[in-house]
Amino acid sequence: MTDHAEHARHGSSQAPPTEWRGRATNRLQWLLALVGAGCMALGVELALGSTWTSGTLPLLMSVIGCVAAGLLILYGTLAFVHVAVRVDGDALEVRCGHAGLPRRRILLDHVVGADFVPRVNPRQWGGWGYRWRPDQGTAVVVRKGEGMILTLADGRTFTVTVDDAASAVRFIRRRLHLSAVGKRPRTA
Repeated sequence: MTDHAEHARHGSSQAPPTEWRGRATNRLQWLLALVGAGCMALGVELALGSTWTSGTLPLLMSVIGCVAAGLLILYGTLAFVHVAVRVDGDALEVRCGHAGLPRRRILLDHVVGADFVPRVNPRQWGGWGYRWRPDQGTAVVVRKGEGMILTLADGRTFTVTVDDAASAVRFIRRRLHLSAVGKRPRTA
């Protein structure tokens, strides 16, 4: 993370940071990925070493089912094993997993508030992953713990779990010249 403005001394030549980076990881997802790999291995084993006497259609359905379930579990878990958040002068960008997909980019011009949440629980959102709930907005939840909520100009919210979310909120508020409660100061 590059949020070190609190540590800069008054009168120091150190410039404030121009971006903030953070991550959150869920190591439990790796266990689920092993289950997906096991499903795929079972499908391959059925395809290569089968001695089924009941016909090829049941065998084909079993192989396709195991491989498809394995691929879905693998993608669903590896895509959300970690999240990377980057805030610069223009936008907040969230990338999930090793491939960076799914990805969400929110222009800071569309943000009217940023708040720290000490405890985001996946059960609030219906599990891990990229979530949408009509009463809560959109979220990227990879683990239980701290996170931040952005309030957008259209009234929607975006929540993301990330380590050191409090410093991310401070960074965003400084960028947007927001007060501690998250509202823009009025201009005359």
